[in-house]
Amino acid sequence: MTRWATFDCYGTLIDWNAGIRAELARLFGEDRADAQLRRYHELEPELEADGTLSYRQVMTEAMRRLGAPAGEESGLAESLPGWPPFPEVRPSLEEVRRRGWLLAILSNTDPDFIAASKELLGVPFDETVVAGEIGSYKPGLGHWREFAARTKADPARHVHVAASLFHDIAPARELGLASVWINRLGERPGPEPTVELGDLTGLADALDALVSE
Repeated sequence: MTRWATFDCYGTLIDWNAGIRAELARLFGEDRADAQLRRYHELEPELEADGTLSYRQVMTEAMRRLGAPAGEESGLAESLPGWPPFPEVRPSLEEVRRRGWLLAILSNTDPDFIAASKELLGVPFDETVVAGEIGSYKPGLGHWREFAARTKADPARHVHVAASLFHDIAPARELGLASVWINRLGERPGPEPTVELGDLTGLADALDALVSE
């Protein structure tokens, strides 16, 4: 029977914080980069709340509010296609696919950005749902509803994998889905995931333990 593993992309598969921080350091200096990164993480969900802005617009407006120099507001969005995957991601995803799982990405981004990131990931995905297509950002439930409509996936054989408690683990719990929290930052759980891992190493075993073949 079909088994689906859905993934957040940025922060889970792609090194989101490193990508954003590098651009903030370039514009504001190394000494201000960490504070600006914290502020960026506050601004982004505010700008996404009503779903009317593309992710490119969200990033550009966030940079404007952070005080980016004139003409540099779009630099963060322009840098995104080059953000690298975490080193263990590709072999981990390849092993998950080898065991027969179907893979999907549910991401708060735009089609062109996710296409570039999937090229860097180098692993085929069977479905992709992005905010730019559906006019909704996580933690809203639009991504999961669209995924279910497209795939008719059995919720009992669907596991969501993500690094963000706020954007992903909480809504997955609300929907009654099993979840794997990729706790790269050593955070304390708020919404309880089904399984917690430090990175994607061992993900295939974790998924198989949650949903048997």
